Amino acid sequence: MQAPAPKRAVRAAFDKAADRYDAVASVQRAACDRLIQLAVRNGHQPARILDAGCGTGYALAGLRQHFPAADLVALDFAPAMLRRHPPGLARPLCADLEHLPLAAASVDAIWSSYALQWCAPGRAFPELARCLRPGGQLWIATLGPGTLAELRDAFRQVDDAEHVLPFQPPEAITAAIEAAGLRVIASERATLQAWAPDLRQLLADIKTLGAHQTGAARRKPLGKTAWARLQAAYEQHRSAAGLPASYDTFWLIAEKRP
Repeated sequence: MQAPAPKRAVRAAFDKAADRYDAVASVQRAACDRLIQLAVRNGHQPARILDAGCGTGYALAGLRQHFPAADLVALDFAPAMLRRHPPGLARPLCADLEHLPLAAASVDAIWSSYALQWCAPGRAFPELARCLRPGGQLWIATLGPGTLAELRDAFRQVDDAEHVLPFQPPEAITAAIEAAGLRVIASERATLQAWAPDLRQLLADIKTLGAHQTGAARRKPLGKTAWARLQAAYEQHRSAAGLPASYDTFWLIAEKRP
């Protein structure tokens, strides 16, 4: 599997973006809304829920609404994200979800939406499984290899460098989940899209969302000629709604084996 984006860079990106994140996070909200529907349909009634990689806390209100008696713990490793939370919905915890400061078998459900793609599956899933009680469930939304397909396509017409992070396919994520002692009991996959009027705005929105943590070429500025070629290539994807950014999303529910 590919190594995850460097943790320091990811943390710095999300800290910097915290104040503007909600304004451009429509896809992230849609992913959360669909995940909570899947979780509720599943019928699990947890006493303690961990939101692992909670960001600005959008999911917390929905979790509180559907699981009013649950003890909610909201974890993120970007302190600025935690400071954006609505007060009183959950207990904040600043930590890395690959190294959870929680006791073994102490959580009934772990929610994680658009966070695990920044982690090494071989470290993250065993750690999440460690904290789940037997019969506890993992509810996740994460990104697949079709994410930012338009941007990948446009950059291929500029150079051969890797500009976009190679997200893991669902088969690899499922294998990592099962290797951690969990079994997948429900899954869905769909492409969610965000839109922007032009390429500069689209790239700014992607940067605000933290998704600009990309390949080895991410820090190399484009010259005028390369930028013009990138714009022309991306314009091939324009529709009436504007320029799209696609997020290949899959949702999974997994259960810890007794």
